[in-house]
Amino acid sequence: MQIAWAARMRASFGAPFLWLVTLVYFTQGFRSFVWTAVSYQMKDILKLSPSASQVVVSVAHSPWSIKPIYGILSDCIPINGRRRLPYLVIATILSLFPWLLLGLKTSIRSSRTSFTASLTLQNLGSAMADVVIDAMIAEAVRAEHAEFAGDLQSLSWFAMALGGICGSLLGGYTLSQLSIDTIFLLFAVLPAVQLLSCSLVKETPSEPQRVQIDIRQENMELKEDISHFSSNSSFSKTSNRSKRKSKHKNDKRKRNLKSGILEKHHGSLVKRYYMSLKSAIYSLVRTFKQPIILRPMAWFFFSNITVPSLSTVMFYYQTEVLNLEASFLGNARVVGWLGLMLGTYAYNRYLKHKKLREVLTYAHIGLAIANLFDIILVSKLHSWLAIPDKFMVLWGSAFGDTIRQFKLMPFLIISGRLCPPGIEGTLFALFMSINNLSSNLGSVFGAALASALNISSESFHNLIFGIDIQLLATLLPITFLFLIPKEATGLAS
Repeated sequence: MQIAWAARMRASFGAPFLWLVTLVYFTQGFRSFVWTAVSYQMKDILKLSPSASQVVVSVAHSPWSIKPIYGILSDCIPINGRRRLPYLVIATILSLFPWLLLGLKTSIRSSRTSFTASLTLQNLGSAMADVVIDAMIAEAVRAEHAEFAGDLQSLSWFAMALGGICGSLLGGYTLSQLSIDTIFLLFAVLPAVQLLSCSLVKETPSEPQRVQIDIRQENMELKEDISHFSSNSSFSKTSNRSKRKSKHKNDKRKRNLKSGILEKHHGSLVKRYYMSLKSAIYSLVRTFKQPIILRPMAWFFFSNITVPSLSTVMFYYQTEVLNLEASFLGNARVVGWLGLMLGTYAYNRYLKHKKLREVLTYAHIGLAIANLFDIILVSKLHSWLAIPDKFMVLWGSAFGDTIRQFKLMPFLIISGRLCPPGIEGTLFALFMSINNLSSNLGSVFGAALASALNISSESFHNLIFGIDIQLLATLLPITFLFLIPKEATGLAS
Protein backbone atom coordinates (compact mmCIF):
# COMPACT_ATOMS: atom_id res chain seq x y z
CA MET A 1 0.00 0.00 0.00
CA GLN A 2 2.67 2.50 1.04
CA ILE A 3 4.93 1.40 -1.84
CA ALA A 4 2.11 1.94 -4.34
CA TRP A 5 1.38 5.39 -2.84
CA ALA A 6 5.03 6.39 -3.06
CA ALA A 7 5.24 5.14 -6.65
CA ARG A 8 2.18 7.16 -7.66
CA MET A 9 3.64 10.27 -5.97
CA ARG A 10 6.92 9.85 -7.86
CA ALA A 11 5.08 9.30 -11.12
CA SER A 12 2.95 12.41 -10.61
CA PHE A 13 5.54 14.90 -9.39
CA GLY A 14 8.88 13.31 -10.21
CA ALA A 15 11.51 12.04 -7.79
CA PRO A 16 13.70 15.22 -8.03
CA PHE A 17 10.78 17.46 -7.00
CA LEU A 18 9.79 15.24 -4.07
CA TRP A 19 13.43 15.05 -2.98
CA LEU A 20 13.74 18.85 -3.10
CA VAL A 21 10.55 19.36 -1.07
CA THR A 22 11.67 16.82 1.53
CA LEU A 23 15.17 18.31 1.74
CA VAL A 24 13.99 21.92 2.15
CA TYR A 25 11.59 21.05 4.96
CA PHE A 26 14.03 18.68 6.63
CA THR A 27 16.62 21.48 6.62
CA GLN A 28 14.08 23.88 8.17
CA GLY A 29 13.51 21.44 11.03
CA PHE A 30 17.21 20.54 11.35
CA ARG A 31 18.01 24.19 12.11
CA SER A 32 17.64 23.23 15.79
CA PHE A 33 21.00 21.47 15.36
CA VAL A 34 22.88 24.69 14.66
CA TRP A 35 20.79 27.06 16.79
CA THR A 36 21.79 25.16 19.90
CA ALA A 37 25.37 26.15 19.06
CA VAL A 38 24.20 29.72 18.38
CA SER A 39 22.73 29.92 21.90
CA TYR A 40 26.00 28.80 23.48
CA GLN A 41 28.01 31.12 21.22
CA MET A 42 26.05 34.10 22.54
CA LYS A 43 26.22 32.97 26.15
CA ASP A 44 29.77 31.61 26.48
CA ILE A 45 31.79 33.33 23.74
CA LEU A 46 30.12 36.71 23.23
CA LYS A 47 29.21 36.88 26.94
CA LEU A 48 25.83 38.47 26.20
CA SER A 49 23.28 38.95 28.94
CA PRO A 50 19.99 37.02 28.70
CA SER A 51 18.10 40.09 27.51
CA ALA A 52 20.79 40.98 24.94
CA SER A 53 20.78 37.43 23.57
CA GLN A 54 17.01 37.53 23.26
CA VAL A 55 17.21 40.79 21.29
CA VAL A 56 19.81 39.25 18.95
CA VAL A 57 17.54 36.27 18.32
CA SER A 58 14.56 38.57 17.67
CA VAL A 59 16.49 40.69 15.18
CA ALA A 60 17.93 37.61 13.48
CA HIS A 61 14.44 36.17 12.98
CA SER A 62 12.97 39.41 11.61
CA PRO A 63 13.14 38.23 7.93
CA TRP A 64 10.39 35.73 8.79
CA SER A 65 8.11 38.71 9.41
CA ILE A 66 8.19 39.93 5.78
CA LYS A 67 7.40 36.69 3.98
CA PRO A 68 4.76 38.23 1.64
CA ILE A 69 7.50 40.28 0.00
CA TYR A 70 9.26 37.12 -1.17
CA GLY A 71 5.98 35.70 -2.45
CA ILE A 72 5.03 38.86 -4.35
CA LEU A 73 8.48 39.13 -5.93
CA SER A 74 8.49 35.52 -7.14
CA ASP A 75 4.90 35.84 -8.36
CA CYS A 76 5.34 39.09 -10.29
CA ILE A 77 8.98 39.29 -11.40
CA PRO A 78 10.27 36.17 -13.20
CA ILE A 79 14.02 35.69 -13.54
CA ASN A 80 14.89 34.44 -17.01
CA GLY A 81 11.23 33.57 -17.45
CA ARG A 82 11.11 31.41 -14.29
CA ARG A 83 9.32 32.39 -11.10
CA ARG A 84 10.41 29.79 -8.55
CA LEU A 85 13.73 28.00 -9.02
CA PRO A 86 15.89 31.15 -9.46
CA TYR A 87 14.50 32.53 -6.20
CA LEU A 88 15.05 29.19 -4.47
CA VAL A 89 18.67 29.20 -5.68
CA ILE A 90 19.14 32.77 -4.36
CA ALA A 91 17.52 31.80 -1.05
CA THR A 92 19.74 28.73 -0.71
CA ILE A 93 22.89 30.77 -1.38
CA LEU A 94 21.80 33.25 1.31
CA SER A 95 21.30 30.30 3.67
CA LEU A 96 24.65 28.73 2.85
CA PHE A 97 27.33 31.42 2.93
CA PRO A 98 26.61 32.94 6.39
CA TRP A 99 27.31 29.55 8.00
CA LEU A 100 30.51 29.17 5.99
CA LEU A 101 31.67 32.63 7.06
CA LEU A 102 30.75 32.00 10.70
CA GLY A 103 32.62 28.70 10.63
CA LEU A 104 35.73 30.01 8.90
CA LYS A 105 36.07 33.59 10.21
CA THR A 106 36.68 34.00 13.93
CA SER A 107 36.28 37.78 13.66
CA ILE A 108 32.72 37.44 12.31
CA ARG A 109 31.42 35.08 14.98
CA SER A 110 33.24 36.98 17.74
CA SER A 111 31.58 40.31 16.98
CA ARG A 112 28.01 40.86 18.15
CA THR A 113 27.18 43.06 15.14
CA SER A 114 28.59 40.80 12.43
CA PHE A 115 27.24 37.71 14.20
CA THR A 116 23.73 39.20 14.25
CA ALA A 117 24.02 40.32 10.61
CA SER A 118 25.10 36.82 9.53
CA LEU A 119 22.21 35.17 11.37
CA THR A 120 19.76 37.68 9.89
CA LEU A 121 21.05 37.03 6.36
CA GLN A 122 20.78 33.29 6.92
CA ASN A 123 17.18 33.66 8.12
CA LEU A 124 16.41 35.78 5.06
CA GLY A 125 17.43 32.85 2.88
CA SER A 126 15.53 30.31 4.99
CA ALA A 127 12.33 32.39 5.01
CA MET A 128 12.52 32.98 1.26
CA ALA A 129 13.09 29.27 0.61
CA ASP A 130 10.08 28.45 2.80
CA VAL A 131 7.81 30.75 0.77
CA VAL A 132 9.10 29.56 -2.61
CA ILE A 133 8.81 25.85 -1.84
CA ASP A 134 5.25 26.43 -0.55
CA ALA A 135 4.43 28.12 -3.86
CA MET A 136 6.02 25.27 -5.83
CA ILE A 137 3.91 22.75 -3.91
CA ALA A 138 0.75 24.79 -4.57
CA GLU A 139 1.51 24.99 -8.28
CA ALA A 140 2.35 21.29 -8.51
CA VAL A 141 -0.90 20.32 -6.79
CA ARG A 142 -2.93 22.72 -8.93
CA ALA A 143 -1.49 21.19 -12.11
CA GLU A 144 -3.86 18.22 -12.24
CA HIS A 145 -2.69 16.52 -9.04
CA ALA A 146 -5.17 17.88 -6.48
CA GLU A 147 -5.71 14.37 -5.06
CA PHE A 148 -2.17 14.53 -3.63
CA ALA A 149 -2.58 17.89 -1.85
CA GLY A 150 -2.88 16.32 1.61
CA ASP A 151 -0.07 13.87 0.86
CA LEU A 152 2.36 16.65 -0.04
CA GLN A 153 1.46 18.60 3.09
CA SER A 154 1.91 15.45 5.19
CA LEU A 155 5.28 14.84 3.55
CA SER A 156 6.31 18.42 4.35
CA TRP A 157 5.29 18.25 8.02
CA PHE A 158 6.86 14.80 8.44
CA ALA A 159 10.15 15.99 6.92
CA MET A 160 10.21 19.07 9.16
CA ALA A 161 9.38 17.08 12.29
CA LEU A 162 12.03 14.49 11.43
CA GLY A 163 14.57 17.26 10.86
CA GLY A 164 13.63 18.87 14.18
CA ILE A 165 14.00 15.63 16.10
CA CYS A 166 17.33 14.74 14.45
CA GLY A 167 18.65 18.28 14.87
CA SER A 168 17.69 18.42 18.55
CA LEU A 169 19.21 15.01 19.28
CA LEU A 170 22.47 15.72 17.46
CA GLY A 171 22.75 19.39 18.42
CA GLY A 172 23.38 18.84 22.10
CA TYR A 173 25.58 15.79 21.58
CA THR A 174 27.87 17.34 18.96
CA LEU A 175 28.28 20.47 21.08
CA SER A 176 29.97 18.35 23.73
CA GLN A 177 32.22 16.71 21.13
CA LEU A 178 32.98 19.42 18.55
CA SER A 179 33.77 23.12 18.52
CA ILE A 180 31.05 25.62 17.64
CA ASP A 181 32.77 26.71 14.42
CA THR A 182 32.85 23.08 13.23
CA ILE A 183 29.12 22.77 13.92
CA PHE A 184 28.47 25.85 11.75
CA LEU A 185 30.45 24.26 8.91
CA LEU A 186 28.71 20.92 9.32
CA PHE A 187 25.28 22.51 9.03
CA ALA A 188 26.38 24.26 5.82
CA VAL A 189 26.41 20.83 4.16
CA LEU A 190 22.58 20.76 4.03
CA PRO A 191 22.08 24.04 2.12
CA ALA A 192 24.98 23.01 -0.14
CA VAL A 193 23.16 19.77 -1.01
CA GLN A 194 19.96 21.79 -1.43
CA LEU A 195 21.74 24.08 -3.90
CA LEU A 196 22.90 21.11 -5.95
CA SER A 197 19.41 19.59 -5.81
CA CYS A 198 17.90 22.70 -7.40
CA SER A 199 19.67 21.77 -10.64
CA LEU A 200 17.76 18.46 -10.76
CA VAL A 201 14.34 20.14 -10.97
CA LYS A 202 13.17 21.69 -14.22
CA GLU A 203 10.81 24.64 -14.30
CA THR A 204 8.91 25.66 -17.42
CA PRO A 205 9.28 29.38 -18.27
CA SER A 206 6.14 31.12 -17.09
CA GLU A 207 6.23 34.62 -18.53
CA PRO A 208 2.74 35.98 -19.09
CA GLN A 209 1.47 35.08 -22.55
CA ARG A 210 0.97 38.67 -23.63
CA VAL A 211 4.58 39.45 -22.73
CA GLN A 212 5.80 36.56 -24.90
CA ILE A 213 3.55 37.69 -27.76
CA ASP A 214 4.81 41.27 -27.46
CA ILE A 215 8.41 40.07 -27.46
CA ARG A 216 7.85 38.02 -30.59
CA GLN A 217 5.97 40.90 -32.20
CA GLU A 218 8.71 43.41 -31.40
CA ASN A 219 11.37 41.01 -32.69
CA MET A 220 9.43 40.66 -35.95
CA GLU A 221 9.04 44.43 -36.16
CA LEU A 222 12.76 44.81 -35.58
CA LYS A 223 13.58 42.40 -38.44
CA GLU A 224 11.00 43.98 -40.74
CA ASP A 225 12.19 47.53 -40.01
CA ILE A 226 15.82 46.63 -40.56
CA SER A 227 15.01 44.61 -43.68
CA HIS A 228 12.80 47.37 -45.07
CA PHE A 229 15.35 50.01 -44.31
CA SER A 230 18.12 47.92 -45.90
CA SER A 231 16.15 47.25 -49.09
CA ASN A 232 15.29 50.90 -49.52
CA SER A 233 18.80 52.13 -48.92
CA SER A 234 20.76 49.54 -50.86
CA PHE A 235 20.01 51.31 -54.11
CA SER A 236 20.13 54.86 -52.81
CA LYS A 237 23.61 55.58 -54.29
CA THR A 238 25.35 54.24 -57.34
CA SER A 239 28.89 55.29 -56.86
CA ASN A 240 31.23 53.16 -54.73
CA ARG A 241 32.06 56.10 -52.52
CA SER A 242 28.40 56.94 -52.06
CA LYS A 243 27.65 53.28 -51.33
CA ARG A 244 30.31 53.18 -48.63
CA LYS A 245 28.96 56.35 -47.03
CA SER A 246 25.44 55.06 -47.33
CA LYS A 247 26.43 51.70 -45.80
CA HIS A 248 28.06 53.47 -42.86
CA LYS A 249 24.97 55.60 -42.29
CA ASN A 250 22.70 52.60 -42.73
CA ASP A 251 24.62 50.56 -40.18
CA LYS A 252 24.46 53.41 -37.71
CA ARG A 253 20.74 53.87 -38.25
CA LYS A 254 20.20 50.10 -37.94
CA ARG A 255 21.99 50.11 -34.57
CA ASN A 256 19.99 53.12 -33.41
CA LEU A 257 16.76 51.50 -34.59
CA LYS A 258 17.56 48.20 -32.89
CA SER A 259 18.61 49.97 -29.71
CA GLY A 260 15.42 52.02 -29.68
CA ILE A 261 13.19 48.97 -30.12
CA LEU A 262 15.05 47.02 -27.41
CA GLU A 263 14.81 49.96 -25.02
CA LYS A 264 11.12 50.16 -25.77
CA HIS A 265 10.75 46.42 -25.07
CA HIS A 266 12.69 46.53 -21.80
CA GLY A 267 10.87 49.65 -20.68
CA SER A 268 7.56 47.99 -21.48
CA LEU A 269 8.59 44.86 -19.56
CA VAL A 270 9.64 46.87 -16.50
CA LYS A 271 6.36 48.74 -16.65
CA ARG A 272 4.42 45.47 -16.76
CA TYR A 273 6.32 44.10 -13.77
CA TYR A 274 5.72 47.33 -11.88
CA MET A 275 2.01 47.22 -12.63
CA SER A 276 1.89 43.54 -11.63
CA LEU A 277 3.58 44.32 -8.30
CA LYS A 278 1.30 47.28 -7.70
CA SER A 279 -1.80 45.24 -8.49
CA ALA A 280 -0.71 42.38 -6.19
CA ILE A 281 0.01 44.71 -3.26
CA TYR A 282 -3.25 46.60 -3.77
CA SER A 283 -5.24 43.37 -3.90
CA LEU A 284 -3.48 42.11 -0.77
CA VAL A 285 -4.14 45.28 1.22
CA ARG A 286 -7.75 45.53 0.05
CA THR A 287 -8.44 41.92 1.01
CA PHE A 288 -6.70 42.18 4.37
CA LYS A 289 -8.71 45.28 5.36
CA GLN A 290 -11.95 43.31 5.31
CA PRO A 291 -13.28 42.96 8.90
CA ILE A 292 -13.72 39.19 8.60
CA ILE A 293 -9.96 38.93 8.05
CA LEU A 294 -8.65 41.91 10.00
CA ARG A 295 -10.38 41.10 13.31
CA PRO A 296 -9.13 37.50 13.77
CA MET A 297 -5.62 38.46 12.67
CA ALA A 298 -5.70 41.36 15.12
CA TRP A 299 -6.50 38.89 17.92
CA PHE A 300 -3.63 36.56 17.04
CA PHE A 301 -1.27 39.54 16.76
CA PHE A 302 -2.20 41.02 20.14
CA SER A 303 -2.30 37.59 21.81
CA ASN A 304 1.40 37.22 21.03
CA ILE A 305 2.72 40.71 21.75
CA THR A 306 0.90 40.98 25.08
CA VAL A 307 2.79 37.94 26.41
CA PRO A 308 6.49 38.70 27.04
CA SER A 309 8.65 35.73 26.08
CA LEU A 310 11.37 34.67 28.51
CA SER A 311 12.58 31.60 26.61
CA THR A 312 16.19 32.76 26.27
CA VAL A 313 16.26 33.86 29.91
CA MET A 314 15.09 30.38 30.93
CA PHE A 315 17.84 28.84 28.78
CA TYR A 316 20.41 30.87 30.72
CA TYR A 317 18.82 29.80 34.01
CA GLN A 318 18.83 26.13 33.04
CA THR A 319 22.50 26.19 32.02
CA GLU A 320 23.96 28.66 34.56
CA VAL A 321 21.97 27.78 37.70
CA LEU A 322 20.69 24.24 37.13
CA ASN A 323 23.88 23.29 35.20
CA LEU A 324 21.97 21.22 32.67
CA GLU A 325 24.19 19.94 29.88
CA ALA A 326 23.63 20.64 26.20
CA SER A 327 22.84 17.00 25.38
CA PHE A 328 19.97 16.96 27.89
CA LEU A 329 18.53 20.23 26.56
CA GLY A 330 18.64 18.70 23.09
CA ASN A 331 16.70 15.70 24.37
CA ALA A 332 14.19 18.09 25.97
CA ARG A 333 13.61 19.67 22.56
CA VAL A 334 12.98 16.20 21.12
CA VAL A 335 10.30 15.68 23.75
CA GLY A 336 8.98 19.10 22.73
CA TRP A 337 8.71 17.98 19.09
CA LEU A 338 6.88 14.85 20.21
CA GLY A 339 4.58 17.05 22.26
CA LEU A 340 3.93 19.16 19.18
CA MET A 341 2.89 16.09 17.19
CA LEU A 342 0.75 14.91 20.11
CA GLY A 343 -0.92 18.32 20.19
CA THR A 344 -1.68 18.09 16.47
CA TYR A 345 -3.24 14.67 16.91
CA ALA A 346 -5.24 15.69 20.00
CA TYR A 347 -6.56 18.80 18.28
CA ASN A 348 -7.69 16.90 15.18
CA ARG A 349 -9.17 14.12 17.30
CA TYR A 350 -10.99 16.05 20.02
CA LEU A 351 -11.05 19.83 19.45
CA LYS A 352 -11.58 20.61 15.76
CA HIS A 353 -15.40 20.48 16.10
CA LYS A 354 -15.44 22.95 18.98
CA LYS A 355 -15.83 26.71 18.70
CA LEU A 356 -12.55 28.51 18.13
CA ARG A 357 -13.20 30.90 21.00
CA GLU A 358 -13.52 27.90 23.32
CA VAL A 359 -10.39 26.20 21.96
CA LEU A 360 -8.31 29.37 22.24
CA THR A 361 -9.54 29.91 25.80
CA TYR A 362 -8.37 26.39 26.68
CA ALA A 363 -5.06 27.06 24.93
CA HIS A 364 -4.26 30.21 26.93
CA ILE A 365 -5.31 28.64 30.20
CA GLY A 366 -3.03 25.73 29.33
CA LEU A 367 -0.16 28.10 28.53
CA ALA A 368 -0.68 29.75 31.90
CA ILE A 369 -0.44 26.30 33.53
CA ALA A 370 2.75 25.68 31.54
CA ASN A 371 4.15 28.82 33.18
CA LEU A 372 3.49 27.17 36.53
CA PHE A 373 6.14 24.57 35.64
CA ASP A 374 8.68 27.39 35.36
CA ILE A 375 7.46 29.02 38.58
CA ILE A 376 7.84 25.72 40.44
CA LEU A 377 11.27 25.18 38.87
CA VAL A 378 12.63 28.63 39.72
CA SER A 379 11.12 28.73 43.23
CA LYS A 380 12.52 25.25 43.96
CA LEU A 381 9.14 23.99 45.16
CA HIS A 382 9.72 20.70 43.36
CA SER A 383 12.75 20.02 45.58
CA TRP A 384 10.44 19.55 48.58
CA LEU A 385 8.86 16.62 46.75
CA ALA A 386 12.24 15.25 45.65
CA ILE A 387 11.39 15.86 41.97
CA PRO A 388 14.58 16.26 39.87
CA ASP A 389 15.19 19.46 37.91
CA LYS A 390 15.47 17.47 34.69
CA PHE A 391 12.01 16.00 35.20
CA MET A 392 10.47 19.47 35.51
CA VAL A 393 12.30 20.78 32.43
CA LEU A 394 11.50 17.72 30.33
CA TRP A 395 7.81 17.54 31.06
CA GLY A 396 7.40 21.29 31.12
CA SER A 397 8.77 21.40 27.57
CA ALA A 398 6.47 18.60 26.40
CA PHE A 399 3.37 20.14 27.99
CA GLY A 400 4.14 23.66 26.76
CA ASP A 401 4.73 22.60 23.14
CA THR A 402 1.58 20.45 23.15
CA ILE A 403 -0.56 23.36 24.34
CA ARG A 404 1.08 25.82 21.91
CA GLN A 405 -0.05 23.53 19.09
CA PHE A 406 -3.66 23.93 20.31
CA LYS A 407 -3.26 27.62 19.51
CA LEU A 408 -1.28 27.21 16.28
CA MET A 409 -3.72 24.77 14.66
CA PRO A 410 -6.72 27.16 14.85
CA PHE A 411 -4.48 29.91 13.49
CA LEU A 412 -3.49 27.78 10.48
CA ILE A 413 -7.07 26.69 9.88
CA ILE A 414 -8.66 30.11 10.14
CA SER A 415 -5.90 31.52 7.95
CA GLY A 416 -6.62 28.94 5.27
CA ARG A 417 -10.36 29.60 5.43
CA LEU A 418 -9.95 33.37 5.13
CA CYS A 419 -7.72 33.27 2.03
CA PRO A 420 -9.76 34.11 -1.09
CA PRO A 421 -8.97 32.38 -4.41
CA GLY A 422 -6.17 33.89 -6.48
CA ILE A 423 -3.95 35.25 -3.70
CA GLU A 424 -3.99 32.31 -1.30
CA GLY A 425 -0.21 31.92 -1.13
CA THR A 426 0.65 35.57 -0.60
CA LEU A 427 -2.15 36.20 1.90
CA PHE A 428 -1.26 33.07 3.87
CA ALA A 429 2.37 34.25 3.92
CA LEU A 430 1.09 37.57 5.28
CA PHE A 431 -0.80 35.75 8.04
CA MET A 432 2.30 33.76 8.97
CA SER A 433 4.35 36.98 8.95
CA ILE A 434 1.89 38.54 11.37
CA ASN A 435 2.36 35.56 13.66
CA ASN A 436 6.16 35.74 13.33
CA LEU A 437 6.31 39.50 13.82
CA SER A 438 4.10 39.43 16.91
CA SER A 439 6.16 36.56 18.37
CA ASN A 440 9.36 38.56 17.75
CA LEU A 441 7.84 41.61 19.43
CA GLY A 442 6.81 39.43 22.38
CA SER A 443 10.42 38.27 22.59
CA VAL A 444 11.66 41.88 22.54
CA PHE A 445 9.20 42.80 25.30
CA GLY A 446 10.46 39.79 27.26
CA ALA A 447 14.02 41.07 26.87
CA ALA A 448 12.90 44.51 28.08
CA LEU A 449 11.17 42.90 31.08
CA ALA A 450 14.31 40.92 31.95
CA SER A 451 16.40 44.08 31.70
CA ALA A 452 13.94 46.05 33.88
CA LEU A 453 14.09 43.31 36.53
CA ASN A 454 17.91 43.33 36.40
CA ILE A 455 18.08 39.67 35.43
CA SER A 456 21.59 38.74 34.31
CA SER A 457 23.84 35.70 33.97
CA GLU A 458 24.95 36.24 37.57
CA SER A 459 21.60 37.20 39.09
CA PHE A 460 18.25 35.44 38.64
CA HIS A 461 16.66 36.62 41.90
CA ASN A 462 13.87 38.50 40.12
CA LEU A 463 13.19 35.83 37.49
CA ILE A 464 10.24 34.54 39.51
CA PHE A 465 8.56 37.97 39.21
CA GLY A 466 9.12 37.96 35.45
CA ILE A 467 7.43 34.56 35.13
CA ASP A 468 4.54 35.76 37.32
CA ILE A 469 4.03 38.71 34.97
CA GLN A 470 4.22 36.36 32.01
CA LEU A 471 1.54 34.11 33.52
CA LEU A 472 -0.86 37.02 34.10
CA ALA A 473 -0.20 38.35 30.59
CA THR A 474 -1.00 34.92 29.14
CA LEU A 475 -4.57 35.21 30.44
CA LEU A 476 -5.08 38.72 29.02
CA PRO A 477 -5.88 37.69 25.40
CA ILE A 478 -8.92 35.77 26.62
CA THR A 479 -10.60 39.12 27.33
CA PHE A 480 -10.65 40.16 23.67
CA LEU A 481 -11.67 36.88 22.07
CA PHE A 482 -14.74 38.73 20.76
CA LEU A 483 -12.56 39.52 17.73
CA ILE A 484 -12.81 35.86 16.67
CA PRO A 485 -16.03 35.04 14.73
CA LYS A 486 -18.51 33.63 17.26
CA GLU A 487 -19.63 30.63 15.18
CA ALA A 488 -16.18 29.73 13.82
CA THR A 489 -15.04 26.19 14.53
CA GLY A 490 -11.77 24.33 14.04
CA LEU A 491 -12.96 22.57 10.91
CA ALA A 492 -10.86 23.32 7.83
CA SER A 493 -13.87 23.57 5.56
